[in-house]
Amino acid sequence: MALSRLSSRSTTLLHPLATTSLLRRRHISTDTTPLTVETSLPFTSHLISPPSRSVSTSSQELLSFFHDMALMRRMEIAADSLYKAKLIRGFCHLYDGQEAVAIGMEAAITKKDAIITSYRDHCTFLGRGGGLYEAFSELMGRKTGCSNGKGGSMHFYKKDASFYGGHGIVGAQAPLGCGLAFAQKYLKDEAVTFTLYGDGAANQGQLFEALNIAALWDLPAVLVCENNHYGMGTAEWRSAKSPAYFKRGDYVPGLKVDGMDALAVKQACKFAKEHALKNGPIILEMDTYRYHGHSMSDPGSTYRTRDEISGVRQVRDPIDRVRKLIISHDIATEKELKDMEKEVRKEVDEAVAQAKESPIPEPSELFTNIYVKGFGSESFGADRKELRATLP
Repeated sequence: MALSRLSSRSTTLLHPLATTSLLRRRHISTDTTPLTVETSLPFTSHLISPPSRSVSTSSQELLSFFHDMALMRRMEIAADSLYKAKLIRGFCHLYDGQEAVAIGMEAAITKKDAIITSYRDHCTFLGRGGGLYEAFSELMGRKTGCSNGKGGSMHFYKKDASFYGGHGIVGAQAPLGCGLAFAQKYLKDEAVTFTLYGDGAANQGQLFEALNIAALWDLPAVLVCENNHYGMGTAEWRSAKSPAYFKRGDYVPGLKVDGMDALAVKQACKFAKEHALKNGPIILEMDTYRYHGHSMSDPGSTYRTRDEISGVRQVRDPIDRVRKLIISHDIATEKELKDMEKEVRKEVDEAVAQAKESPIPEPSELFTNIYVKGFGSESFGADRKELRATLP
C-alpha cells in the first residue's frame, strides 16, 4: 500500500500562528480499518487484573505514531546541536528513546485530561499539541516561546491543552498533579491527571504524601513513573531497595508497562484512566530508556557502557518497533518511511531557522509575572535609589 495514495501535508506547518494542531500533523492515511496487535510484553500488575495484551489500532494511527515519534526524535537531536552551539543555555534534558510514552499516552486520553511532568518535557509539550516553532523559541529564550522565553528547557507550558508544565525541582510535580486531580473531581470534570516522574524522584517523600491523600480522597490521579533506569548517573538498583516502582503504592494498584512499546503505553493509559475515574489513583511504571545522558552536561557513558545503549537501540527502539509493524502489515514501504523521515528533518530545520529569527524578550520582562497586576508596584535598582520600572 503506497503512501502516494495518502493525503499531503499542509505547507503552513511552521507558521507561528499555525501551531494548534497536534504536532501540526497531517492525517497521512484515511484507512481506519481496525487492526489488532499484541503488545511486546505482558503487563505485570499489583492489586489489579491487568488489561489485555491485544490492542486495537489502525493504519492511520500507526503512521501517525511513526511520524510523531520521528519528529520528537529529530527535535531532540536538533536541541543537542543548538546546545553545543551555545544557542541553548542552562539545563537541557533530552527525551530521545522515551518517545513511546508521550505518544502512547496521548492516544489514550483527551485534552481535558491534564498532564504535569518533570524537566524532561519537550516531547510531552509536542504531544499536547505544541509546535516546533514555539518549542525551539523557548529553548533559545525567545519571546515567541511557549513560556515567552522565560522558562527555557525545563519549563514548557500549554494551559489550553491542560499541560501544566515541566518542573525543575525533582518530584515537585507529584503533589501539584494530585492537586489538579482534586480540582477535576471537585468540578466534576470526568477527567484525570497524569503526573509523570522519573525513577530518580520515586524515593521522594512528597510523592508518598501526595499518593496518600489521593488514595484517601479517591482522586482521579494516574502517577506515571518513567523508569529509564538511571537517576542522573545512579542506577536504580543503587538507589532503591525495591525498584518495582509499580508496587510502591502499597495500597494503590499498579501496572508495569513496556514503555518502549507505544501500543502497550496506549493500552495501559486507557486502562488507568478508566480505573482512576471509578476507583481513584493508580501507578504506572513505564520501563523505558534514554539515549542521551541525564542532561547535556552528562556524556551518559561513565556509568553505563556504549554496548548497553546500542543494545537497547537495536532491540527495543520505539520508532523501529512501529516501523516494523507498518512494513509487516503492508501499510507503507521502507522507502516511503525514509521519505517521511526526510520530510521531518526538513520541518525541524525550518523551525530552528525560524526560531533563531525570533526576538529575545525585552529587559522589562524581567519584572513581569512576579506580582499581581493592578497594584502599581515599583522596581528599584540594587542601591534602592534608581527607579527601574513601574509595574502595571
